[in-house]
Amino acid sequence: MTTFVDRVELHVAAGNGGHGCASVHREKFKPLGGPDGGNGGRGGDVILVVDQSVTTLLDYHHSPHRKATNGKPGEGDNRSGKDGQDLVLPVPDGTVVLDRQGNVLADLVGQGTRYVAAEGGRGGLGNAALASARRKAPGFALLGEPGRVDDIVLELKTVADVALVGYPSAGKSSLISVLSAAKPKIADYPFTTLVPNLGVVTAGATVYTIADVPGLIPGASQGRGLGLEFLRHVERCSVLVHVLDTATLESNRDPVTDLDVIEEELAAYGGLGDRPRIVVLNKIDIPDGKDLADMIRPDLQERGYRVFEVSAVSRTGLKELSFALAEIVAAARAAKPAEEATRIVIRPKAVDDAGFTVTREDDGLFRVRGEKPERWVRQTDFNNDEAVGYLADRLNRLGVEEELMKAGARAGDGVAIGPEENAVVFDWEPTVMAGAEMLGRRGEDHRFEAPRPAAQRRRDRQAERDEAQQEFDGFEPF
Repeated sequence: MTTFVDRVELHVAAGNGGHGCASVHREKFKPLGGPDGGNGGRGGDVILVVDQSVTTLLDYHHSPHRKATNGKPGEGDNRSGKDGQDLVLPVPDGTVVLDRQGNVLADLVGQGTRYVAAEGGRGGLGNAALASARRKAPGFALLGEPGRVDDIVLELKTVADVALVGYPSAGKSSLISVLSAAKPKIADYPFTTLVPNLGVVTAGATVYTIADVPGLIPGASQGRGLGLEFLRHVERCSVLVHVLDTATLESNRDPVTDLDVIEEELAAYGGLGDRPRIVVLNKIDIPDGKDLADMIRPDLQERGYRVFEVSAVSRTGLKELSFALAEIVAAARAAKPAEEATRIVIRPKAVDDAGFTVTREDDGLFRVRGEKPERWVRQTDFNNDEAVGYLADRLNRLGVEEELMKAGARAGDGVAIGPEENAVVFDWEPTVMAGAEMLGRRGEDHRFEAPRPAAQRRRDRQAERDEAQQEFDGFEPF
C-alpha cells in the first residue's frame, strides 16, 4: 500500500462568482422605488500553503480533484451575495508547482508560503451598481465570472541540508537512524528503500536535517528503477555523503566502483557538480569491512574526498562525522546571500496600450482578444436585449468598434471575442442599437420620468393658487 507520494497531478477548480440581481424596490406608495439589486459574491480561490507537518502528497494522490465553493447570487434590497470560501490545500515544505508542460509556476519553501493555484471568479454587479444619471433603472444585471479551472503538477523536493547517497543496503537507513531520531525500516535486502527518510541532527550549536536518497543504481538518471523519481530530493541539499558498504556480500562490487557509478548518475542528472562531497566507509565493525576500509582510504583521500570510517551498529566515528557535516552546513548557510525584503514592482501600462487586440484570420473572421472584452462577454446575459446593448456600449467606449474599422471590417463581417475554443461570434453592425434602445436611451425607464398622479394634482392646485394670487395682486380698488 502506497504511503509516500512525491509527485501528483492535481485538478483544481476555483469557485464561480455569483450572479448580480436585477430588482426594483417596491413598497406602499412607492411602486417603483428605484433599482436595489445586490452584487454577486466572489468565488473562492484554491490556495496551496506550506505546512511543515505534512510530509507527503498522498492525500492528493487519492483525491486529485479539488474545488472551491461558489459565490452566492445577489438579492433585492441591496443585499450582496456571500463570497465563496477559499480552499486551502496544505503541501509539504519544498513542493514545486508546475504546469502540464513542465514550466515551474512556484517553488514553495518555508512555513506558510502561499500560492494561488486557481483564482475565483468575480461576482456580477447588480442593477443598483449599474445605475447612473443616464441609466436610472437598469433592467439587467451582470453574470458572475466562472472560476479558473486548471491542471497542475506538484513535485516534492525534500528540504534537507545533507543527502545520503549510495547503493541499496549500503547502510543509509541505519546511519540516519543513529544520527537522528528518525525510525526508518531497516533490513538487509538487495532492493532499494521505497521512501526517503528525513531526520534532524544536532551537533553543538548547529541543527541540520539529513535525508537518505534511495533508488540510486546504474541507469537511475535514465529512469531505471526508482532513482529518477528520488534524484530530485538531492537538489536542495548543501552536502552529499557517499555511504559505501565495505562489507558487501556481492563479489562483483567494491566500494570504489560503487562511488564511481553513483557519481556518474549524479553527473548525468546534472546540477550537482558544486555540492561538496564526503565519503563514509560504513560497517567497519565487521573485520573484513575494517580491512577493506584501511585499504581504500588512501586512494579516496588522493581524490580529494574527506573520508570517515563509521559503524552504525557500534556507533564508531559518528560524532566526528556529525560535527564535520555541521561545519559544512554552517558554512553553506553563511555563504547564502541575505534575504531582502520583497520589492514591489509597478509596471504601468503603455500610453498606447488599448488593452485588447483585433486580428483578421485567414477565413476572414475578426478576432478580439483582451482581458476586459473577454470578461465583459462572460458576464453578459445574451437573453436580455438591454444587457447586450450595455455590452455594445462598453465595447464601443473601449475603442473596439474603431479598431475593427481600422482592420477593414465591414457591416455583416463575422467578429469573435475570446479564444478559439470558447468565443462569442456575431455579425458586426457598426453603431447598431439594440431593441431596448428603440424605446429610449439604454437603461432608462419612462415610468420614472412620467409624473405620479398625486404629485401632478399637487402641482395643478398650486398653479391654480398662483393664478388666483396674480389676479388679486392686479385688482385696483375704487
